[in-house]
Amino acid sequence: MSKRSGILEFAVLGLLRESPMHGYELRKRLNTSLGVFRAFSYGSLYPCLKTLVGLGWLVEEPAVDLGPPAAPLAGRRAKIVYRLTAAGKEHFEELLAHSGPDAWEDEHFAARFAFFGQTSKDVRMRVLEGRRSRLEERLEKMRASLARTRERLDDYTLELQRHGMESVEREVRWLNELIETERAGRAERPADGPDDNDNTNQENGGRPEARGTA
Repeated sequence: MSKRSGILEFAVLGLLRESPMHGYELRKRLNTSLGVFRAFSYGSLYPCLKTLVGLGWLVEEPAVDLGPPAAPLAGRRAKIVYRLTAAGKEHFEELLAHSGPDAWEDEHFAARFAFFGQTSKDVRMRVLEGRRSRLEERLEKMRASLARTRERLDDYTLELQRHGMESVEREVRWLNELIETERAGRAERPADGPDDNDNTNQENGGRPEARGTA
């Protein structure tokens, strides 16, 4: 299983834990609620769903139509709803409990953060602290690289390097605030986004905005 497909499977299981959905609803939630998945298409989603069905973590059920009966259109398949099984829920809870280094990487961290509301506090803390440590290491390398190459860079490349460093610094400050909030006992999500006073983005579901941390 590739890392990217593993992230998609994690998100699909998490969304279906909330309620059963058909493929179109899932894709919409992935694209709008979880912005990190905007690049995923039906071409990657449906093979993922079939894999999860084959593993016994999802089941396919015909959608219930509460509207007036209508004659089925020739060649049209009935809409399928995907529902999480007990085994799928158990597997997702095992994934939520994982807090290893892959949970700190850019795309995986965004997906994990999107489901922090379903994650235990101790795991949230390990993931946040691991992410902060990873970004602090990245920032140190970026500063060292810039110090070595500053004289050889033109103005535009230099500004791009500075922009990348500022983005990482901003996320580290945001993580510091989240960690302090967790330690103090979280009552509710911060109201502002990481780009506005460096907190989580309420309009984006409390997830970090995409930023240039590469």
